[in-house]
Amino acid sequence: MRYQPISSQLFTDRRNSFARRMKRNTMAIFYSNEVMVKTADQMHSFRQNSSLFALSGLDQPGSILVLFPDAKQANRKEMAFILPQDPEHTIWNGDRMTPTLASDISGIRSVYASDQWDKIITPLVKMVKGIYTNTSDKVETQERSLCLNDHMHHLLRKGYPSLSFFDAKPILQDLRMIKHPLEIDLIRKAIEITSAAFDNVLRTIKPGQKEFEVEAELTYIITKHGGQHAFEPIVASGSSACILHYIRNDRPMGENDLVLIDFGAAYANMSSDMTRTIPVSGVFTKRQRQIYKSVQIILEEITSLMRPGITPKQLNEATGELIDRELINLKIITTRELNRQDPASPLRRKYFMHGVSHHMGYDVHDPSDRLAPLKSGMVLTCEPGLYIPEENIGIRLENDILITRGKPINLMADVPIDPDEIEAMMK
Repeated sequence: MRYQPISSQLFTDRRNSFARRMKRNTMAIFYSNEVMVKTADQMHSFRQNSSLFALSGLDQPGSILVLFPDAKQANRKEMAFILPQDPEHTIWNGDRMTPTLASDISGIRSVYASDQWDKIITPLVKMVKGIYTNTSDKVETQERSLCLNDHMHHLLRKGYPSLSFFDAKPILQDLRMIKHPLEIDLIRKAIEITSAAFDNVLRTIKPGQKEFEVEAELTYIITKHGGQHAFEPIVASGSSACILHYIRNDRPMGENDLVLIDFGAAYANMSSDMTRTIPVSGVFTKRQRQIYKSVQIILEEITSLMRPGITPKQLNEATGELIDRELINLKIITTRELNRQDPASPLRRKYFMHGVSHHMGYDVHDPSDRLAPLKSGMVLTCEPGLYIPEENIGIRLENDILITRGKPINLMADVPIDPDEIEAMMK
């Protein structure tokens, strides 16, 4: 593995929490992701299903987790199934996980080869009243299944029509919104790698480079430290920074350009998410610094509001008011224009068109209830921005914030963000 072993206590705690929320005399079945074909005989890099990993730590294709808390036999209350050893597979691809290793990683004592599935599970299914499955959101409306969890959901419903089927996502969402202390440690590690990668860019970027050269510097440091990109990195210079999901990263960077860098390392499948906007030349122009400071002020003010009890909707409303204020200060709109705007189509939407925050964890956009108030233990981003295509300027600043009973904790407090500090490091 690229990452250090994780205490199995994390996965045991998560399974126990899920089991406590299950209906009586039911079973939950979670399948791993499949290895996806890239082209010909080449495959995409494997990335485990986030929910299965969160509950077991089993980072291998062909893994299945079964929870049956009301089972009469202790060795049937939780089980894992993994692919059996295969000499041919070992020659070409290396060893598969052994049952002993899978047990050590997950904390599950009952680990079997997947060719034992029918023998073990078939009699158990006859004892339950219902099954929890972890399907994608649109499983019932898709003509064909999108993933193995969807496919097996359909097969189970067809094979056991008398059983009730329950969606595991509400329980999973509830669990994943509040981070386990060990998960917070993994996020901190991912952020350490992200910080190192950004530091490398500050010291190597120069006018005339292509955006993908910056991407290469990020990738080098992330890979060197045992991480992977949590999502496709955005390296957007000049007018490209006004394109929210710009991932082409192929534009030459001019001396007077700003470059918006939105990326994050993932460590042990746990994500980070950071955005910084820096001057390619190493020095902000007066106007660039003016707009940058407006975004920085909004970031700081919204971060201070991220306490238990406030909702994402309220954060967005507060952000809108601050955006309006700063747009007037920057002389982009006037107070008169603001007072005469159509409330259904605010002027600020031209310059700030996305939400200011989202939950993050095993997925960079973690499952969440967007209407639920923030609670201690949640981790969310804070990412205001101003996008001014008329000036070829797009600036977004983003940190990862841990919600506590007291003040919010900026997990990226050590990553340079002040313009003076950024200029000093780039020199």
